[in-house]
Amino acid sequence: MNDLASRRPSGPVSVSAAYRRLLGYLKPHKGAFALGILGGAVYAASTASFAWLAKRFGDGTFTHPNPRMVLLIPIALVIIFIGRGIGSFTQTYFMGYVGRSIVKRLRSEVFRSVLDLPASFFDRTSTGALLSRLTYNSEQVGHACTSSVVIMVRAALTVVGVIFWMFWFNWQLALISLATGPLAGWLVSVVNQRFRRYGRRIQDSMGDVTRIAKESFEAPRLVKVYEAQPHLRAQFESVNEHNRRSFMRLILTRGLANPIVQLVTALGGAVVLGMAIRDTVDGQMSPGDLLGFFTALTSIAQPLRELVGVSDPLQQGIAAAESLFELIDEPGEPRGGGYTTGRVRGDVEFRNVTFSYPQGKAAALRNVSLAVPAGSSLAIVGRSGSGKSTLVSLLPRFYEPDTGAILIDGRDIREYELASLRQQIAVVSQDVTLFDDTIRNNIAFGREVPESDLLRVAEAAHVLEFTADLPGGLDAMVGEGGVLLSGGQRQRISIARALLKNAPILILDEATSALDTESERHIQAALAQLVRNRTTFVVAHRLSTVEQADRIVVLGAGEPVESGTHAQLLAREGRYAQLYRMQFAD
Repeated sequence: MNDLASRRPSGPVSVSAAYRRLLGYLKPHKGAFALGILGGAVYAASTASFAWLAKRFGDGTFTHPNPRMVLLIPIALVIIFIGRGIGSFTQTYFMGYVGRSIVKRLRSEVFRSVLDLPASFFDRTSTGALLSRLTYNSEQVGHACTSSVVIMVRAALTVVGVIFWMFWFNWQLALISLATGPLAGWLVSVVNQRFRRYGRRIQDSMGDVTRIAKESFEAPRLVKVYEAQPHLRAQFESVNEHNRRSFMRLILTRGLANPIVQLVTALGGAVVLGMAIRDTVDGQMSPGDLLGFFTALTSIAQPLRELVGVSDPLQQGIAAAESLFELIDEPGEPRGGGYTTGRVRGDVEFRNVTFSYPQGKAAALRNVSLAVPAGSSLAIVGRSGSGKSTLVSLLPRFYEPDTGAILIDGRDIREYELASLRQQIAVVSQDVTLFDDTIRNNIAFGREVPESDLLRVAEAAHVLEFTADLPGGLDAMVGEGGVLLSGGQRQRISIARALLKNAPILILDEATSALDTESERHIQAALAQLVRNRTTFVVAHRLSTVEQADRIVVLGAGEPVESGTHAQLLAREGRYAQLYRMQFAD
């Protein structure tokens, strides 16, 4: 397995590079691959031996009649078909094993790569496109590595075997018949280029189809209440039509390729066959040689047709491999420095931090300097777009500041090993993500924890209040994205998950926004106990949730404009007091 932590530089992957990398995936399975090649050779040899059988039939029937041919020819025919069957099974099974193993490895590497990509990558890439690559594109690589390779190896070896018999029977005519080879080869190369180009377009259009379908299916209530079905149907129809047009170009190329290559081959074969018949009439070839040569010459058409036909899925597979390798080669998150620690005290300082999103015109944060002592709570408030969530997103290094530094316990967070840094931080955001699993597993989230600890955090986050009424309790399923639960219930599970981590730094990004008043009161009471000895960042729009914070910072256009306690800021009659009066005017 490649070390994904040390990826190649991101960028387009050339066709030759994609070929070489795919060949590298064969190394762990070279034994099975060799058996597959051997099976293809047996199949090809059995098929090509029909030319030998035709010669024996011609010589034993017309030139030197032999009564034993009545028995020998049928037996030889059965033996040939048995050989073809054994070869076909051996090649299909072992090539299939190799192909599916490569698909499994590619999917694992893509999945691992995507999990390691920075947050900024997901900001500019649709989830649907990533899912299309992981499923559709990888399946095309698998098809290219199984069915396509089986046909290609079998057909190529059959062509070689048939050409051998043609030279054996009459080498001069064999050379003449091969004169059309360069023209056919050029036609195949042109077809391959078109297959690869159209294959990449189809893969891109499948990403668009997947994206729009996924976004529409994930928000059925929103679509219905806004009656957005016509809009979404029009969007889907557009990308679906683009996908159809791309496929039709591919089908047109495929439909023209076989007849043209076969016509070129047939023209050359017709000339050679006429010359062979003339030589037989003149006595320069025996009837057996003529029959064998004719059988070999006509036998070459089918494998040639298969070679041209296999170019379509094979080139699509190469194009799919290019897209997967581009994804695997995307630079992952920086692993940070070499400093690790068990548990930090929790002193946090933002020192002249400026940050801009790549697609943003103005800086999201400007020269922000804040010091948050260990164990204290800092509330960050302000109007929408003031940079509240952006500020706390820099702490776990979801993004890197343009200038300035962020320190924990006096050490720049870039000196921490990234995994060690994030072990110190728990996050509860306003966008709750739950997996289609039990409530218990969504709280534990892959961690082995004692039952007592899980029950403690579930009770503290008031999860047990609603699980008591669910069939299965904590073992009840939440559905995809938590669809079987209310917004407040999903938020409480998210809070319990963060509390279970027991990190010294806690980020609450609108953590109680989805809770009703009574639930919020319970959560706030629980948090008041749990935030002790923790450095807590509270991002909130509702000012009622931050009144008890040790310090409140008001952001405006990415800059701190006020700082102090709730009482101090109200007395100051500044920006905070204005926001407070607006929210509590009633």
